[in-house]
Amino acid sequence: MRVSKSGAMPKKIMYFQKGERIIREGRLDKRMYIILEGNVKISLSDGDESIIVANLKRGDFFGEMSLFNNTPRSATATADGDVKLAYIDNIKQLKAFLMVNPTFAAKMVHILALRLARTNEILVNEFKELNKYKFMRDVSGLHYFVD
Repeated sequence: MRVSKSGAMPKKIMYFQKGERIIREGRLDKRMYIILEGNVKISLSDGDESIIVANLKRGDFFGEMSLFNNTPRSATATADGDVKLAYIDNIKQLKAFLMVNPTFAAKMVHILALRLARTNEILVNEFKELNKYKFMRDVSGLHYFVD
């Protein structure tokens, strides 16, 4: 990784090579990234296995949730080839960046809304599965043995 303080908006730039970890799942750090060049893979791990959940490209962003909460990273981000990233370290910097980049602000709102809709879909499906299990348990009488 190489860091430069000049060039793009925001002026903080980082470079990564293929396979380098940008974010590690479980770590507690605060930084949002915007891809200026290259591709980044986002993956989740259960300890034994890892699954790629997103392939991001130029103009995409990740790590934004770390600016809003104080919880460990939920995923790992890995450079998929040579990658150039701009980074934002806090809410104040993000607000300033969004004020002078309204097109990016609109894109960010749209993407976050899509992510929230997908999360809601997953939660609803999980809730339905849980209710199906409860119904089957009640109908079969298994709850007398489980409770």
